[in-house]
Amino acid sequence: MKILLAVAFVGILGALLSAGVFMVRDGRDGKPKTGNMMRALALRVALSVLLFACVMLAWWMGWIQPKGLPIGR
Repeated sequence: MKILLAVAFVGILGALLSAGVFMVRDGRDGKPKTGNMMRALALRVALSVLLFACVMLAWWMGWIQPKGLPIGR
């Protein structure tokens, strides 16, 4: 489960990075803007929702347990 969470998080960061690159590069030299940035951001949102759903499913199935904050003494 930890590997799935790590892969999803890396995918989210990759989609955000690619959206930033498309934002900077699209529309240069008189070329029309494309929808690449929008698609990358939509992918990031979809991956974020999937990651949240996987965490909630893992909690519901008992695969992960909340630890809480340690009480300082």
